[in-house]
Amino acid sequence: MSGAAPRHLDALTGIRGIAAWGVVLYHIRLSLVSVLPEPVIDALGKGYLAVDLFFILSGFVIWYNYAARLQMGGWHEARLFLWRRFARVWPLHGAILGAFVVFAAMLLATGRDTSGYPLAELPLHILLIQNWGLTDELAWNHPAWSISTEFAAYLLFPLLVFAARWDRLSSRVLLALAALLAAGLHLLFALTGRDSLGADIARMGLWRCLAGFVMGMILCLLWQRWRDAWRRVAPAAATACAAIVASAWTLDLPETGWVPAAFLTGLLALALGRGPLARIMGSPALTWLGEISYSTYLAHFLLFILYKIAFVDASLQLGWAGLAGYLALVLGASAGLYYGLEKPAQRWLNRHPPRWARAPDPLPAE
Repeated sequence: MSGAAPRHLDALTGIRGIAAWGVVLYHIRLSLVSVLPEPVIDALGKGYLAVDLFFILSGFVIWYNYAARLQMGGWHEARLFLWRRFARVWPLHGAILGAFVVFAAMLLATGRDTSGYPLAELPLHILLIQNWGLTDELAWNHPAWSISTEFAAYLLFPLLVFAARWDRLSSRVLLALAALLAAGLHLLFALTGRDSLGADIARMGLWRCLAGFVMGMILCLLWQRWRDAWRRVAPAAATACAAIVASAWTLDLPETGWVPAAFLTGLLALALGRGPLARIMGSPALTWLGEISYSTYLAHFLLFILYKIAFVDASLQLGWAGLAGYLALVLGASAGLYYGLEKPAQRWLNRHPPRWARAPDPLPAE
C-alpha cells in the first residue's frame, strides 16, 4: 500500500550505508583527481562529516534498543548491555587490526616505513581506547578512531539512562538540551581555534562523538513522542533543516556551528517521514548497504592500501576501471566480513557471556 509507513528504522539504516560510502570516497578522493572535476573532489572532501551522522544515529539506535531494558533491569542489564556492545564492535575491529599487524610486520621485514603503525600504541587499539586523548595522531586503522569514541559512549550510556527521568522532560526541554549540546560543541572548537569538525581528531574526536551520541538519544526520545504526529512534525523538521543549511550557506558559518543541528533535524524528518525519500532510503538495497556498513567502514582503509600496492602506479591515481575495481572489492569484502565474521562472532559471544554479564543465579529454595 503506497501510504503505508516504512519500517521505522529502515530509512535510518539506509542512510547509514550511504554515509559509510561517503567515508570510503573521502579517503580515496585524492586518487580521483584525474577523473573527477575539482568541485566534486572538494565535495568528497567533506565526507568526514558522515562520522558525525554516525554518532547521532548510534545514539538514536542505542536508546531505542536498550534504554527501556536498562530502566527495568538496572545495573545487571547495564552489564549485559556492555557485553553486547563489545560483541557487536570488537570482533571485526580485532580482525582488521590483526590484519594491520601482519601488514606492518611485512613492512618491517622488508625494511619499509612503519611509522604509521607504532607498536607502543597497539595495546590502546586492542582495548579500543586509542582516541580517548591518549595519542597525538591517528595510527593503525584510522577509521577505528570513531569506534574507540563510541565505546566510551557505550560505557557512559547506562549512567546517562539512570541520570534522569527522561520521559518526564518536556519536548521543549529536550530540544533545549540538544541545542545546548550543539552550541557547546561549537564553542569548544571555537575556543581552541578550530572551525572544522574534522580538525585534530586525536584530541577533539571524543567530544564530537559524545555530543553527537547524546543528541541522538534526544532525537530518539522526540521521535517516540512525535511519530503519531508525523504529518505535522516531519515537514516542520525538514523545513528547519533546510533553514539551517540555507543560513549556513548565506552567512558562511563554520561547520562546527551548524552541521550537528542540520543532521539532527534532517534525521528527525527522515525518521518521521513517509514520503518518497523515506521509502528510497528504506529500500532493500540501501538497507542492505546499511547492514554491512560497519564492515565497509572498518575494512576499506586497509583494502585501499593493499589495492594501491597491487594495482596502482606511482601516480597513485585511479582511472574509472581502477575505481570500479576498488569499489567492487570493498563491497564484496564488506559482505564477506559481515556474513562470515561480524555476525557469527556477535552471535557466538552473545550466547557465551562472561559470568559478570550473566543474570544472577536464583536463590536456592528453602
